[in-house]
Amino acid sequence: MKVTVITGSPHKKGTSALLADEFIRGAQEAGWEAFRFDAAFEQVAPCLGCDRCGIGTAPCVQKDAMQKLMPELLTSQAVALVTPLYYFGFSAQIKRVIDRFYACSYKLTGNKKVFLMATAYDQNHWTMEALTAHYQTLARYMQWKDSGMVLAVGCGARPDIERSEFPQEAYQLGRSL
Repeated sequence: MKVTVITGSPHKKGTSALLADEFIRGAQEAGWEAFRFDAAFEQVAPCLGCDRCGIGTAPCVQKDAMQKLMPELLTSQAVALVTPLYYFGFSAQIKRVIDRFYACSYKLTGNKKVFLMATAYDQNHWTMEALTAHYQTLARYMQWKDSGMVLAVGCGARPDIERSEFPQEAYQLGRSL
């Protein structure tokens, strides 16, 4: 069994990177293979909306890192989306990847578990509402099963999240696979 973990932070040792690390550790201990795709460090162009892919009947016209990611996504039984909260939503880096799901929408639809892990500087839980609504809509549209979330509020810096319960929650979420 394989899980694809897609991260969206431009900080290699940031708060959301720690959640991804712990989720992967838990998943691997549960016997799962993990493929990690750090979107901020890959060349991923935005969707052109050209429809030449036919929503999966032909390859995307863009030749970029999505060619590395898409085969992994297609063969995974689970997907984890890990992002810092940027203006109440996904980071631009991970959003580009999600938008590019369009080129394989029919092939990706159905029969996958999906997880959300996010970090926010703000301590108010309401700051995650727009992100979780987007995530839930994506899961519903893709017919993926929402299998859990870690919403790490009050974690603006690495020491903040290291002192919190959130890394352990991400680990347990990975173990739950």
